[in-house]
Amino acid sequence: MMQTPDSMESKLLRDTFLRDGVVKLSALLAHDDLAGAHSCYNWSLTHLGPHGSGTSFVSSKGSATFEDKANPDAPGVYAPWLHATGLTKAALALWGDSQQAWFMYEQVFMKRGASRRTCWHQDSSYLAIDGQHLIVFWICFDAVAESESLEFVRGSHKGPLYNGSTFNEVDPTEPLYKSGNLPRLPDVDATPDAFDLVSYGIEPGDVIAFHPQTLHGGAATHAGAKRETLSIRLFGDDAVFAHRPGPCGPRVAGLHDALKPGEPFRYPAFVALT
Repeated sequence: MMQTPDSMESKLLRDTFLRDGVVKLSALLAHDDLAGAHSCYNWSLTHLGPHGSGTSFVSSKGSATFEDKANPDAPGVYAPWLHATGLTKAALALWGDSQQAWFMYEQVFMKRGASRRTCWHQDSSYLAIDGQHLIVFWICFDAVAESESLEFVRGSHKGPLYNGSTFNEVDPTEPLYKSGNLPRLPDVDATPDAFDLVSYGIEPGDVIAFHPQTLHGGAATHAGAKRETLSIRLFGDDAVFAHRPGPCGPRVAGLHDALKPGEPFRYPAFVALT
């Protein structure tokens, strides 16, 4: 089973997470945890929901890709696995001062062959939620070299919330929202030395945990490569509903009509994990 927070040197990891907005949790998931994660992942591959990109996700010639997220049927599939693992304990340890945690939604990615990179963005730009008690667990089922892993701008979760990316390969900072006051994304690839970048090589069982407002992008994959990834998003006590300047997630029926900006982010569709 998953390591306990004490064995993870939790204070050092918490300090890194709170300071940088991202931390690598080495050998966090044991074989049975990974097997359960992969079973959930395979379910998502064969049950495309109404909110995913499917095979059009960052597609390019010579590659096969897939993406899905927030399938309304996923909580019933994912919740038993989440309750069986220690991911919730890890989230609480990294947050440090939340007593509760809820499952927001899942997201799955598949890249095979020479696929293009995923443009720099912040997940928070696409989500009507703010708070310190937010976390994304990035679980990859294959070994990934540092050069082909996720890249992050350290500390960017404390900076401005940028406009979302349209993931336009030609113009990677093209704004998602045409109105509102969110600033345009910086072109990180154009001036990488201007940013404090970090990426991690990982092995199966390693997990990257990051705050969804941390600016990040996904490296391209090479010919013959395979990258299968499951992302799990949780939220805790201080999460509040937030305004975004256009339609956004989580795509949960009734959520956006039920809550007003600043109200606690609570809704029956979100599974309590504590």
